[in-house]
Amino acid sequence: MIMENSKMLDEKLFSNGDVYFGNLKGILPHGIGKYTWSDGTVYEGDWEEGKMTGKGQILWQSGASYDGDFSGGYLHGFGTFIGNDGSTYKGEWRMNVQHGLGRKQYSNSDIYDGMWKEGVHEGCGRYIWKTGNSYVGNWKAGKMCDRGIMTWTNGDIFDGFWSNGFRHGSGFYRFADGSCYFGTWTRNLKDGQGTFYPSGINHPSLVNWYPLIEYDENRKSFVFHSSSANLDNLWTRKRRFHRCLCKKKSINGFLKNSGRICHRPMTLEDDSLLRDIAEEFSSHHASQHMVSKASKESQSEVLTEDNISTVVYERQYMQGVLIKEKLRNFMQRSTQPSKFQVKEGKKSCVDVYKGHRSYYLMLNLQVGIRYTVGKITPVPIREVRSSDFGDRARISMYFPRKGSQFTPSHYSIDFHWKDYCPMVFRNLREMFKIDAADYMMSICGDDGLRELSSPGKSGSIFYLSHDDKFVIKTLKRSELKVLLKMLPKYYKHVGEHENTLITKFFGVHRITLKGGQKVRFVVMGNMFRTELRIHRRYDLKGSSKGRYTNKDDIDENTTLKDLDISYEFYMDKSLRDSLFRQISHDCSFLESQQIIDYSLLLGVHFRVPDHLLECPDSVDSPERLPSNDVGTTSQGEAVVPPKRLLLVTHEPTSVNTAPGPHSRGGSLRAFSVGDREVDLLVPGTGRLRVQLGVNMPAQANRKVLEDGTDSMEVELYEVYDVVLYLGIIDILQEYNMKKKVEHAYKSMQFDPLSISSVEPRLYSQRFITFLETVFPSEP
Repeated sequence: MIMENSKMLDEKLFSNGDVYFGNLKGILPHGIGKYTWSDGTVYEGDWEEGKMTGKGQILWQSGASYDGDFSGGYLHGFGTFIGNDGSTYKGEWRMNVQHGLGRKQYSNSDIYDGMWKEGVHEGCGRYIWKTGNSYVGNWKAGKMCDRGIMTWTNGDIFDGFWSNGFRHGSGFYRFADGSCYFGTWTRNLKDGQGTFYPSGINHPSLVNWYPLIEYDENRKSFVFHSSSANLDNLWTRKRRFHRCLCKKKSINGFLKNSGRICHRPMTLEDDSLLRDIAEEFSSHHASQHMVSKASKESQSEVLTEDNISTVVYERQYMQGVLIKEKLRNFMQRSTQPSKFQVKEGKKSCVDVYKGHRSYYLMLNLQVGIRYTVGKITPVPIREVRSSDFGDRARISMYFPRKGSQFTPSHYSIDFHWKDYCPMVFRNLREMFKIDAADYMMSICGDDGLRELSSPGKSGSIFYLSHDDKFVIKTLKRSELKVLLKMLPKYYKHVGEHENTLITKFFGVHRITLKGGQKVRFVVMGNMFRTELRIHRRYDLKGSSKGRYTNKDDIDENTTLKDLDISYEFYMDKSLRDSLFRQISHDCSFLESQQIIDYSLLLGVHFRVPDHLLECPDSVDSPERLPSNDVGTTSQGEAVVPPKRLLLVTHEPTSVNTAPGPHSRGGSLRAFSVGDREVDLLVPGTGRLRVQLGVNMPAQANRKVLEDGTDSMEVELYEVYDVVLYLGIIDILQEYNMKKKVEHAYKSMQFDPLSISSVEPRLYSQRFITFLETVFPSEP
């Protein structure tokens, strides 16, 4: 290429020993030329004002080479890189790192084919190990994350959720002999409820669950339709690729996958595509409903064609240890509709949308929050004024789909946006130590929001940010009024009590659609954001009338009520004192605002009892993940935790001290450690910071009644080490005239002290008294 145009070429020798031969513009390489550095590195190709720009080839002294696009001196565009170790990458680049769609063959013969971000796997992709094992699904920061399928050469298949390279969440494991297990995992260990189907039983068909993932003709392997088998053709067309993350949707408790790589940008008219995408965003925590529902619905699905009696095993694991196992027999297929089928619930505010209502709501919400947070953040921070709480403290804007002079274009429908008290909530986010950029990335980033699978009793819908930090809930008009009315006092209360257990609010917004339909939202902190699995959830009010759950409806993800709780939780004396001191402060505040119907949301993570750790037959031996040279998986982790929970002196450098969405206070002090600030050592997980309502260790005791035992002579207890997560929620119900009438009416039918609707002072006292029985002081 150089020699063919030699008439116009110049040679320039630099003082450092570098040599350039080619076109010049003044003293700078410009056009086509060859540059040889003094260390032996050679570049030949296009130049623009002294920088490698265009097409070119570069050969380093180490033997590595690159052939492709350059821009401003960087590897930028599409190109092929061959490393000195023999590895090859062919795909997109940005600023010298792999970024976009590409394929890499490693020196050990492993192959990755899919999306990259800043030099690591991120998005949809396929990894094939040299052994023949393969993974197809989502990646994040170079590790398997979210939905994905692992196939082993021995015929085993795992299809489910991953986190940080581990099986983590709901999933389906099919063994080579045809047996299978539907359940949940935590860091590669079975953890929670699940169902095992022996070989030969017709377990629920996966063909209906995964429309884009099918068995081959011999039903021995999966075919994933989104594999990028011919990259060369894709590059030739120069099409822009958009990722639709391989996420999940929950239908009747089962998972479906609609992930794929799209060959063009999404538009509003792409109804078939939007239908898939709108249902992709559902909560990781909500996906855990799949297992319990699947095992129950399977009562009418696991029968053989001849209606012969079959047996399945309902199991419960805890950190890889089998805790319980129950056999179930099924004689014939039921002709009655299953009571576990999803029923049509009451209509909610989301019904204003047809077809893609939830997806459009999500898009509108993201566009509006991005706009208002971006608008208020540059304003210098200052103390809030009384006017910041007033009726005029609003940001209102119209967002047409095509954009305007003040708003960006978007792919949703036209809507009006209102942001309430933006300066107040900006200061609250600062007070709660929530960074504005992180806040926007969590809610408005590329990964988007996920809708929880089932609306609450009130008809509200919930979204969860992709990183599980924030929960977004629709509000009734009456709830919005209460929140705005109490906001000045709320602002003062949370400012004075950094350890408050009351729900943390980060923003309140309203979307108005054509026709005048209004949908109101509040953004809150997620109190269950933890890498530990929450095994039990309780909603505790202190009342007793109707505060129980039908036993047939209880599964691992059911939120239980006051009369369902059978445990007593014993804490360190100082931890308990701190807890009730703050509960008293918070209840006094709610009482002053005439608030009732609030509850303590309690999440419990159970640890395996010591006596079960000593039973090797009960221990789950997790299937080993294939190793690789890019750190996508982890091996060698102890199957059984070696120790119990342990409180140790707090070391700021050894724990994550970043504020969470539900906590911002300091570390708690423990009486058992000399009244010093403490951390919690959790075997198999690491060191966690103990804060009020977060990572609080306790001992859960439950009395066991055994047949034939004289209870007067001996008392038997189940004892577990547990980690607690808790906070006060549902604080937007005033004791108004409607509630007073409800109290008067129900008091004539039931014990006035047993009903939920009582005057605020009594409600507060009853609430605290009940919690003192749940968290008793040590005897």
